[in-house]
Amino acid sequence: MEKSNGLLIVLSGPSGAGKGTICHELLRQLPDVKYSVSATTRNPRPSEVDGVDYFFRTREEFQSMIQNDELLEWAEFCENYYGTPQFAVEQSLQAGIDVILEIEIQGALQIKKRFPHGVFVFVVPPSLSVLSERIHKRGTESEDVIRKRLETATRELSYVTEYDYVIVNDELDKAVDKLKNILVAEKCRVKRKPYDFQGV
Repeated sequence: MEKSNGLLIVLSGPSGAGKGTICHELLRQLPDVKYSVSATTRNPRPSEVDGVDYFFRTREEFQSMIQNDELLEWAEFCENYYGTPQFAVEQSLQAGIDVILEIEIQGALQIKKRFPHGVFVFVVPPSLSVLSERIHKRGTESEDVIRKRLETATRELSYVTEYDYVIVNDELDKAVDKLKNILVAEKCRVKRKPYDFQGV
């Protein structure tokens, strides 16, 4: 039997829902899964490293990537661009490597049109009050930006029906376990493994 392509796992949800934390913990526990580093025009947070957390680019550089069709998807969110470089993702999938993308909802919907067999997972906080608390704890954004993020989060929750799975991130360990179980289930799908049972 031919080797199966890798799974494309798309993880998104409102800002502050904890999708980044879930993604990092999953990668720690499953080192064979590859993280797709996104490009963005937003300023790096104090702990973030260029090329590891994001590829930090100027608006001009990002617009050039759009024009040259170098992005699998891209979106503008809170006055910044975000996007997924295309070549590395497709190369990994063809090699049978699972790839996880942590992207905004606009980008996830673009990916869904191009990769309908991807695994789309929506991460939500236990409540909007918890979401507000998490964003405030970051201490990296002004009250005006936080207000806009919370307004955006409220709208984004309506997109949950576009996804295959939803994970309520109330406890990190439980949320990561749920994501791992989703990956196990997806790899067992008959449509992903066209076994020939003749002669059994």
